[in-house]
Order: sequence, then structure tokens, then C-alpha cells
Amino acid sequence: MLLKDRVALISGVGPGMGRDIALIFAREGAHLVLGARTQSVLDKVADEVRERGAEVEAVRTDITSDEDCQRMVQTALDRFGRVDILSNNAYREGKMAPVDQLEIQDWRDPVEVNLFGTLRLTMAVVKVMKGQGSGSIVMTNSQVIRDVLPNMVNYAASKGALFTATQGLARELGQYGIRVNSVMPGYIWGDTLEGYFKFLAKQRAVDPQVIYDEVAADIALGKIPHSSEIAEAVLFFASDLSRVITGQSLDVNGGHAFV
Repeated sequence: MLLKDRVALISGVGPGMGRDIALIFAREGAHLVLGARTQSVLDKVADEVRERGAEVEAVRTDITSDEDCQRMVQTALDRFGRVDILSNNAYREGKMAPVDQLEIQDWRDPVEVNLFGTLRLTMAVVKVMKGQGSGSIVMTNSQVIRDVLPNMVNYAASKGALFTATQGLARELGQYGIRVNSVMPGYIWGDTLEGYFKFLAKQRAVDPQVIYDEVAADIALGKIPHSSEIAEAVLFFASDLSRVITGQSLDVNGGHAFV
């Protein structure tokens, strides 16, 4: 098991990638503390984790709240005594619109979650990891910083700032044995994207497969990665398989964009 007896915090646990990260970490032997804003979703994923034999705590967490972030970390310490891994998966897309239709608040909203929220939880964990002399922090970033899509410039800006922060954190924290890396997915196949493709297909009066095929045609491997496949890349950075890797961002998009 790659994560046997490691203690992992996962933010943004929902029906997609957050759930998949939790289940894969559980499969690999980790003890988990799960955070998200919706308690019912947390409880459902926690039950699935327990069915796989892993120990888990579910803590309602809004990462824009210092108190919530501290409570999530303290729960890990109270239950398991340490924190080995932080998977920063919570995010907010914000308003999607042309730049001339955005207000300043529309820029602030994704930054508050994607940058400042992520850093709130990260800083709370760093204090623990420094004392341990080890730790792995994995950011979920986005292909959008490689290829900024129309109507997403505010979201891209927030993720671009997180990209830079990740490199700075890696440089500064390496001396304490703390690694900081990120995965960069593009389109993520799952219920949410499938629903969006159905919406687009209805607008165009075509089969949803047409939308899928159009997107997949621009991907080198010819398929949209499933959220569980991206979660495996998070596992790589969380585990000792990447023990000499830090400050890196791995594009996990099937070859949709290249650096």
C-alpha cells in the first residue's frame, strides 16, 4: 500500500474528483479527514471510505474560513496525531462571462477560494508538517492557465496565482522535508461534465456524443480523462513514488495541452 497509515486531509470532497481521491487514498491504506461545505455529501463519501476499511473523519469545511481550516487540521491531530498529506481540491469557477461584463467582485470570488482559501488550509497544515519534518501538499490546478478559454479569464487568473504560490512554497518548505506539487487537469469526465455536454447538445439539437467527440478530437489520446484517472496522479504526488519531486506541475489531460 502506497499510503499505509499516512494521514491525509482532502478538501473539496464532492461527487467527482474529491470522492475519487478519497477512495483511492483509502485503497492505499491512508487515514482520512474529509472537508467540504455540504455535510450530506461528506457523510456519503465517508461511508464509502469506511466500507473500504479505512478510518475517516468528515468535517464540514469552508476553506474561506480560518476557523474551519483550523478545525479540520485539529480534527486530524485529535484523531490521528499527525498530518502527512494535504490534497487541496476545493475550487470555485466564478462567473463565466466576457471580461467587459465582469465586475471587480467577479475577479475576487474565484481568488478568494482558489488562492486565499487554498493557502489558508495549506498554512494551517504547514505548521504541523514543519514540526514533523515531512509532508506532501498537492494542489489541484487547471489546464486553463496553459490555454485561457474565453469567458474564464478571472478563473484562470486565480489558478495562475496558485501556480506561482505552489512553486514558491516548494522552494521555501523543502528544507523542512515538505513537498508541494500540483496536478493540472483539463476537461474532467464525470457527472458534471456529462450534464454540461447534454445541455450543449440540447441547444444544438445533436446527440451528446457529438459534443464529446468534438472535444476529444483535440486531445492526443482521443478521450477525456475520468476524475478517477486524475486522482491517480494526485496519489503519485502524495506517495513516496515522488519523494524527490517538488515544485512541479503535472498536466493530466490526455495531451490536450502541452507546456
